[in-house]
Amino acid sequence: MAFVFTGRVSRPSAHLRIPRPFARSAYRAQSTTSSQPDHVAAQLDFRTFVDVLRADGDLAEINDQVDPHLEVGAIVRRVSEVNGKAPLFNNVKGAKNGLWRIFGNAASLRSREEEKYGRIARSFGLPPDSSWKAILQRSQEAKRRPPIPPRILPTGPCKQHKIFGDDIDLHKLPAPKLHQGDAGKYLQTYGVHVLQSPDGKWTNWSIFRGMIHDSRRLVCLVGSGQHNSVIRDMWLKKGKTEVSWALAFGVPPAASVVAACPVPQGVSEAEYVGAMVGQPLDVVKCELSDLLVPANSEIVMEGTFSFKDKAPEGPFEDYLGLHFSDDQHMQPLFTVNAITYRDGAILPVSVPGKITDESHVTASMASEELLELLRQHGYPVIDAFAPLETYATWCALKVDVKKLAEMRTTPEEFCNKIGNLAFNDKSSMLMNRIMLFGHDVDVGNFRDIMWALATRCRPGQDEYVFDDIPVLPLTPYMSHGRGDPTRGGKVVSDCLFPMEYEGKISFRGCDFERSYPEEIKERVGSNWTAMGFDEVESLSRST
Repeated sequence: MAFVFTGRVSRPSAHLRIPRPFARSAYRAQSTTSSQPDHVAAQLDFRTFVDVLRADGDLAEINDQVDPHLEVGAIVRRVSEVNGKAPLFNNVKGAKNGLWRIFGNAASLRSREEEKYGRIARSFGLPPDSSWKAILQRSQEAKRRPPIPPRILPTGPCKQHKIFGDDIDLHKLPAPKLHQGDAGKYLQTYGVHVLQSPDGKWTNWSIFRGMIHDSRRLVCLVGSGQHNSVIRDMWLKKGKTEVSWALAFGVPPAASVVAACPVPQGVSEAEYVGAMVGQPLDVVKCELSDLLVPANSEIVMEGTFSFKDKAPEGPFEDYLGLHFSDDQHMQPLFTVNAITYRDGAILPVSVPGKITDESHVTASMASEELLELLRQHGYPVIDAFAPLETYATWCALKVDVKKLAEMRTTPEEFCNKIGNLAFNDKSSMLMNRIMLFGHDVDVGNFRDIMWALATRCRPGQDEYVFDDIPVLPLTPYMSHGRGDPTRGGKVVSDCLFPMEYEGKISFRGCDFERSYPEEIKERVGSNWTAMGFDEVESLSRST
């Protein structure tokens, strides 16, 4: 693949010609004198995050040449399906002048059960054995603190090299084709788009996919109701036909996760991350606009978002795990007028498909946002969980039945109130089914969820369908099924018995934990291996 830059391109530093392992960045979100990378600093610097994964034994550093055409995608997808180590491809076919290495599976799961969510925990500066609940609570900490505006620096690592105008040719970059069914090269799968409202008070960071259209333009999926389309509509009301835009790759890991979560409208993700981590995020001004991007970004693309120019986008083999060959729609074009990048730049990618990858993990984090929403409105909900096994399109709610009884409500009234509030809020944009459970169901345990759904929710009678609700268009049964593809497809499944609405609990589950006295359970547990059985973590599956 020919790849030659001419004109206004700053020269790469000499160490780029030294192959593996890659040079460690001198820039750190927090300084450290230890030989071990600072896991707290990892949340604010992508390079430190990679170093922490290496120290954790959770990085597969691949120095043999790999082809961005399908080979990179196949490896990253396989990693998602077996919970393998995060791959860093140091020798990408076609890479020149520091553009680029590729990194995958930034927020996928680990194989070790005790550190299952370790990669996501590291994205938030947490220990690798953090529970999913601890991670969710960390993502919400900013809501209890005042926003912290970012710190604007005069320059940063992302400014080490610069390319402008006609010297840019996206076709000459080693952009990956990630699945064989994709319509083209999806350069953008895990970068953060940056857009600003007309009054400058709201800067939105979000992740939405983008495919190379021609040498200078990307065509990106801009979904109705998402914050990017909200900001577009604000500019349209001002009579604008395009707006300044940036796309930052390899941003602080905490920012990547927050950009994928349903942060409330009007809240700038940079300020949200600052409040969450307790310090301002370092940013720099773009070359061609006043937009601000993380100073330690790996790669930044700058240009314009057109409101009138469109092109076919898709198909793309996305996170719900089905591919339709005709799934193509007209979507907006984004023109790239500048590229800046740091030494040894790394392009992070996400290769969605069947569980589990970044799409499912970040979508599942919306459950905590829904929990906060319901609590704010006084609903007696104790916990919430969006199971990965459902691609995070289901959300299980645990209800305090004693407090529910105090509401003196009916199943119909309660379920309709829950559904109308949740399904009209951005926190539930990716959710199609909300399930209500009582005291004896561990909503963090998918087996418990399926047990209770199968035994307590009477089809039809205990299901409350919402047909006049904003839709999740990526859901296959909406886009390719029967019925109106633009509205509905959402349901509240009531798995509470009528007695629970009265605060009564006259039933229990039948399992080891609840069906035997303590002395029998203790005797069985202490003699388990002596009887010839394999050792198990726990004999109990109760809450």
